[in-house]
Amino acid sequence: MRRRCYSLLKFRLITCIVAVFALSRSGLSAENEQVRWTPDIVFATVADETLKLNLARPASGDGPFPVIVCIHGGGFSGGRREDYDDLCRKFAARGFAAATIDYRLSPKHRWPAHIYDCKASIRWLRAHAAEYRLDPDKIGAMGSSAGGHLSQFLAVTNDVQEFVGDHTHLDQSSKVNCVAAWAQASDFTREYGVWKEAPEAFKGFLGADLTAQTRRLHVRASPLFWVTPNAAPTLLVHGTADQDVLFVQSVWIHERLLSAEVETHLVPIEGGGHGLTGAHLHQAEQATFEFFEQQFQLKK
Repeated sequence: MRRRCYSLLKFRLITCIVAVFALSRSGLSAENEQVRWTPDIVFATVADETLKLNLARPASGDGPFPVIVCIHGGGFSGGRREDYDDLCRKFAARGFAAATIDYRLSPKHRWPAHIYDCKASIRWLRAHAAEYRLDPDKIGAMGSSAGGHLSQFLAVTNDVQEFVGDHTHLDQSSKVNCVAAWAQASDFTREYGVWKEAPEAFKGFLGADLTAQTRRLHVRASPLFWVTPNAAPTLLVHGTADQDVLFVQSVWIHERLLSAEVETHLVPIEGGGHGLTGAHLHQAEQATFEFFEQQFQLKK
């Protein structure tokens, strides 16, 4: 009797496992029907480092698809491109192509290596647009924290030759059409005394913390001071309770962009901290999707 009960329980357990596996596979299949996923594409090799991107595209339609470059955060010294895999899939399900990218990290690499790599990824995407059914005339960027800074820096340096870098498809443009910057620091000089890790982080990122002698170095790495009427349209998303990068950092660059007559939108996430989660993250994502859909006239 015991043996029969054990066999019955074993059979039911196996049946449940098979059912769960089947459901998970059907979920994956449903996603795959909407999204074509191509990971680990090498877009640059710089000295001894290989830089890769993961690319999500709509599985149906002829394209060419507008492209969103997703730039991870991590204080310029951490984070992974895989942090934005899920967001890239969400973009692709809405009709975009989206690439989450590597860039060289501090303290091994100092500014401006990070922005060189971001611009190199954009040039690579343009050079391979036909192969992947991408629209080379519709490329945006987004990111949070360090990724938000890099996205915003792309927007304000479209016409600044010194930040182009010296690698990867230099015959292509590294221009972005628009950006969404979440929780970005527009003025590095005013992060000291706010972000407790600022002295150590900027020492690794810029090679020095803030002194009278190094202030210019911090200024030149801050998006706020590069704003001109040539800046790309910008969406700023920032938690009002952010204690690492204060909400006012986005207010400052929002006002500077408005003064330069650049299209800009500021979305306060009421009560949101530096790393957005739950309903706050959903609000930020929805605002970002709608911004890029409007910019690229993508009909839903």
